[in-house]
Amino acid sequence: MKTIFKIFILFIMFLCTFTHQALADDVYKVTSFNYDTSNSFILLTVPDTIEEPVLKSIKFVKMENPTRAYFDIDSSVLTVPKQDWTFTSNGLKQVVVSQFSTNPDKVRVVMYFDDDYDLSKIHFYRLKNNIFIQLKDNNTCKNNYFQHTYRDDHASASDFYEYLTMTTPEQPKTNIAGQIQEAFNAQLTQKKELKLNTKYYIESITPKQNAVLLNGFGAITIEKPMILTNPSRIVYDIPNTVVKGAIRNTEYKIGGQDTVKIGQFSVNKARVVITTEDVDKYIPIISSDNQSLLIANSEKTDNFTLFSNVSNMISYSHEKTDDQTSSMTLAFTNPVVHGLNRGNNELILYLYNVQNYNEEDFKNAFQNTKFANAEISLIPKIGLKMTVPLEQNSLVNTFLGADGKAFKLTIKTPKKQTPAAETPKPVITTPVIIPKPSGKGVKKVVIDAGHGGSDYGAIRENINEKDITIDVSKQVRDMLVKKGYIVQMTRDSDEYVSLQDRVAISENFDADIFISIHVNSSTGTEASGVETHYYHQESLFLAQTVHSALASAINTKNRGLFKSKFYVINHTTAPAILIEIGFLSNPTERAQLICPERKKATAKAIVEGVENYFKQIK
Repeated sequence: MKTIFKIFILFIMFLCTFTHQALADDVYKVTSFNYDTSNSFILLTVPDTIEEPVLKSIKFVKMENPTRAYFDIDSSVLTVPKQDWTFTSNGLKQVVVSQFSTNPDKVRVVMYFDDDYDLSKIHFYRLKNNIFIQLKDNNTCKNNYFQHTYRDDHASASDFYEYLTMTTPEQPKTNIAGQIQEAFNAQLTQKKELKLNTKYYIESITPKQNAVLLNGFGAITIEKPMILTNPSRIVYDIPNTVVKGAIRNTEYKIGGQDTVKIGQFSVNKARVVITTEDVDKYIPIISSDNQSLLIANSEKTDNFTLFSNVSNMISYSHEKTDDQTSSMTLAFTNPVVHGLNRGNNELILYLYNVQNYNEEDFKNAFQNTKFANAEISLIPKIGLKMTVPLEQNSLVNTFLGADGKAFKLTIKTPKKQTPAAETPKPVITTPVIIPKPSGKGVKKVVIDAGHGGSDYGAIRENINEKDITIDVSKQVRDMLVKKGYIVQMTRDSDEYVSLQDRVAISENFDADIFISIHVNSSTGTEASGVETHYYHQESLFLAQTVHSALASAINTKNRGLFKSKFYVINHTTAPAILIEIGFLSNPTERAQLICPERKKATAKAIVEGVENYFKQIK
């Protein structure tokens, strides 16, 4: 029962930043709820310029089955999603904030209690237009105080929506037809759509000079950007996000030759693509309430109004989770607006409305930690810039407190390899020629041309799938070799290779990645487009990266990613994907697939995807 105090804070934490701006006709705009970091009260704020108080009086209505009480905020519009806060200790169990009605406009706050809870423990106070809800007992809220704002990972356990296609396991077939049926044309026995985890809804896109502003509801997380070429562009993915249909796939100019467009890349991921020669200058800037995202040229942000109040950095703390993972937490007097630039060897954090900090306290807090070499400098008229050196292959995540007054940076460094015990060196009496290292650091790629020999694959109008796949695969091989990759083909002529042998070739080659190239078909003639399949979770990023390049380069339908239990991508150790580069059963696409231009564009896109993949996993 002691935590009711903290709890309600959470609940109106959400309300906390209740940055009401009065609308016409005295309608108050509820923009966010948060709880105070002290976990002792919930704060509801309305600008002092509004003469009429938001809540002249509190009418608390108690109800049974279940035990709960509510109060209404009249003439109010909730501009954020419905909030549902739950708590772990006895007493107050849950707080729900929602738009109860729109005619008239009314926001309702409902609190659920244990049957014997004493409502007199909750007190309401007003200071000008600030409403305080004080809780005599302290509760612990289950909801995370920190909201994820940036991550290096392009796939996470939290992204739990995916199309799952599974085939019934069968005993290995001994004949060719049986193997093909088993691995590529097996009947679909199960298709399961898992829960859609939507944390953010993008409602509007506003192009600006050298920037683009995205506004929405929820909590935004942005991933490490991808740099693509031909044309030069930077890509930002926003996971667990749905984009309003009306704003998808429209291209906007944002200065000079730079353009931007946003689309629904997958069922729960948004993609922002900025076409520009200045890919290294664009950075994401996240608002203090985590509701808006500005992607801007970092050298041209002087003209933007990024904040309305200034803040000071007041405390610094370090936490070591394990041998690999450490966190830096910074606290501020007011909500902070931050941007970041993720480089290969450093993270640059921009604190746009932060004016002051104590350098000595900062250094003392992080001495002898992974953040010991972090440096802070002043950006005139803007704020502070913090540079944090990073080890190669580190994973970076950032978080913003629900009230905007705290920022957390978490770094996970690669696991240190334990050196093997040295064995006694033999006495050598004859000269030994030490061979030169072959391809150290050079990536090894297996290209698997689907079908071959007596296995024709799909056939339409005397056109065979096996002929298209070998043509495209050879072009992919040649382009990769020119770029310095070591490439192994599972077949480089019209020969039959079993599924087991294809896997064995990859395993013996010790491949870094495996790419199987196929042409799709269906019983009808309407289906068209490209799709990419993966099975193991470690193959997902490879699938995303290569498919992104393919879908961008080929003028056909983007059918998306599928998790599929095909033999060759299920049994390989390396990250493995199977690409369907078009439909042979569609007359229009069939005509394109046999053209040299389509084959070359397909091969070029696959190579671009491979290069982007290895760039991102450095």
